[in-house]
Amino acid sequence: MSQAIPASWSTAQERRSSLKLSPEGLSNYDLILSCQEGFKPDRIAFSELLSRYQSHVDRILYHLAPDWQDRADLAQEVWIRVYRNIKRLKEPVKFRGWLSRIATNLFYDELRKRKRVSHPISLDAPRRVDDGEIEWDIVSDYPGPDDNLATREFYDRLKVAIADLPEAFRTTIVLREIEGMAYEEIAQMTGVSLGTVKSRIARARTKLQSVLQQYID
Repeated sequence: MSQAIPASWSTAQERRSSLKLSPEGLSNYDLILSCQEGFKPDRIAFSELLSRYQSHVDRILYHLAPDWQDRADLAQEVWIRVYRNIKRLKEPVKFRGWLSRIATNLFYDELRKRKRVSHPISLDAPRRVDDGEIEWDIVSDYPGPDDNLATREFYDRLKVAIADLPEAFRTTIVLREIEGMAYEEIAQMTGVSLGTVKSRIARARTKLQSVLQQYID
């Protein structure tokens, strides 16, 4: 007398068979489940996840640390952490947010190691450079509003403006405007109060609008 095959076992076998044939045809959800099944994450499924989300990680690190020359090493460390901890992800549908938190937390870990921020920075305060101080409101040499500026130039200026923000403000504005995270998620991720998150985002927006006003007009 034949025994019935457990549905969960059958589903897992079907997913593994499909994965070997065409991993790029599977959903993110199925790829994550495949990575969570065995003793170690399935390498084929994990490679496909990496392929799909590598640009996402690169974009986060670029906006958080535009002047760091070792972002490729940081991105590699992000995926090492994902590989080691993906089994702990209880809700596969939230993989993108979970991945964003790993990348952001790694950035903060590295930032603390480098001791680049010793105290809060105010957008109203002058920035210190090697040969003295400069004010935030520098006379702009951007083309006037009558010039026919290309869209690409606007985004190039936007990237520069974001990169010029202090790390605390840059992090919150990137997580909110680029990653689309909720204020509560940002507060939990960065370890500050909800009011502080809202204040930083508001001030970062004001600064960006000021720098890009000519393009906005």
